[in-house]
Amino acid sequence: MPGHTRKLQERPLDYAKLETVMRRLALEAGDKIMEIYNSDDFEVKTKSDASPVTEADEAADALISAGLRAAFPDVTLITEEQAATHAETATTFLIVDPLDGTKEFVNRRGDFTVNIGWVENGVPVRGVVYAPARDRMFYTLADGSAVEEFGPFDKDKVGEVKPIRVAEADNDALRIVASKSHRDQATDDYIAKYKAADMKSAGSSLKFCLVATGEADIYPRIGRTMEWDTAAGHAVVTGAGGKVLRFDNHEPLAYGKEDFANPFFIVTSPSVDLKPA
Repeated sequence: MPGHTRKLQERPLDYAKLETVMRRLALEAGDKIMEIYNSDDFEVKTKSDASPVTEADEAADALISAGLRAAFPDVTLITEEQAATHAETATTFLIVDPLDGTKEFVNRRGDFTVNIGWVENGVPVRGVVYAPARDRMFYTLADGSAVEEFGPFDKDKVGEVKPIRVAEADNDALRIVASKSHRDQATDDYIAKYKAADMKSAGSSLKFCLVATGEADIYPRIGRTMEWDTAAGHAVVTGAGGKVLRFDNHEPLAYGKEDFANPFFIVTSPSVDLKPA
């Protein structure tokens, strides 16, 4: 029932099974998304919050949700595209954004991702982020460490995999990544507090992964996001030795919040000398 705290999931998930299921579903959803992305035309609708949604979001969501519910029937599932799930109250749950970066998708810019995360006691501990148009896939292994797998991708067989780690940052020459679609003055003002050697912009949860791989040192997000936007990337960053912290007090970003809405946050290598908000 809406608002009811579910107690079904008491024992830890089988992380090896989760790794296999998340990886496969992300690849299957990516195929579905790219089929629509490469078509001549696709329908774009507007949700109640004025954000766009496409048939690719809906098709990927149906595929991932069915797969997760079949594999883990006793687990609470939160997904962006199913409003009924947003009434759940839980601290341990699977959370899905089937197509993060819909604006990137609609404008055919390629920086969109499939995101599946597992949150345990308010902490994202496992996840997969797959960018099908970029041929990049990042995920956590059963032991919680983070890897990038290189294509071509086979759903039944894992290909070449490389462990990823956040960079040892040079605070006199930081590499900063910011949002492509949501850049604003407040973000620029905060970035100006740092000595930046390189500034890049990227869409969707790819920004988390650029910090996780050491391609960037810090990603500040001063803007509205939801937990399904961030959980999978958060898990990957943590698995790579990074941190995701609240912007206001630098405390860890927690999950299972009311309405699943996030405060502003910072994704960072621990070696970055963080500036106050």
